[in-house]
Amino acid sequence: MDVAINWLNENSDMLLHFSIQAVIALIILFVGLRVAKMCDSLTIKAFEKRKIDKAVAGFVANIVFAAVFAATVLMALSQVGVETTSFIAILGAAGLAIGLALQGSLSNFASGVLIIILRPFKAGDYIEAGGKAGSVQKIEIFSTELKTPDNKVIIMPNSAIMSGAIVNFSREKTRRIDLVIGVGYDADLKQAKQVLKSVLDKEERILQDPAYTVAVLELADSSVNFVVRPWVKTPDYWPTYFELVENIKIALDEANISIPFPQMDVHLHKD
Repeated sequence: MDVAINWLNENSDMLLHFSIQAVIALIILFVGLRVAKMCDSLTIKAFEKRKIDKAVAGFVANIVFAAVFAATVLMALSQVGVETTSFIAILGAAGLAIGLALQGSLSNFASGVLIIILRPFKAGDYIEAGGKAGSVQKIEIFSTELKTPDNKVIIMPNSAIMSGAIVNFSREKTRRIDLVIGVGYDADLKQAKQVLKSVLDKEERILQDPAYTVAVLELADSSVNFVVRPWVKTPDYWPTYFELVENIKIALDEANISIPFPQMDVHLHKD
């Protein structure tokens, strides 16, 4: 006990100095964290002010936050006497080992950079990629967040998105609705075609240019199939799709044109 007390007395100045430096280092960390968050927020606001895609803003803001916080950690370590030059060298060697162990994460980061550079989609676009579909909410360093129409959130690794085909349903201003409508073989094809056209003509959301298509597609097993292909503005796609299907059924019924459906005949034989 006496030895410990003597050691404390002999090294009190050094301990006081180290304690002060440690407190300063903690203050640096605290302030640095606040500054990093502030830089993150300012980056997003600056991008929004310039009307740059918010997904890109979020990605860049994450990188800015990481860079500022890393610099803060180095400053704090330097304050307590750690040689940052050698520390950086150690970090570099450790980073190489960690990088080899976390190749998937590095692949996600690289894919995130490619998404930002190539910009196959932006925030708000409805896409299908990696077997999943949804509206893009934000692009982060390692992942991209999608939201499905039924309000589920999908967090997808960036590498999963960039490793396959990406279908962007929102990029173009217009989309074509593709419907296949079958009528019975006993139906008057000219009348059926005219009924289908009349339904399209009444729908105000259908564009005049390019013009819609109504034509016989095939003579199927139990029906004559028409292809109905009108063009609409992309935001109007699903509302128009649903309404057309309903209105076509009503119009064909009113014209006494049958729509074939699968049937099963059961024959009973008495012995």
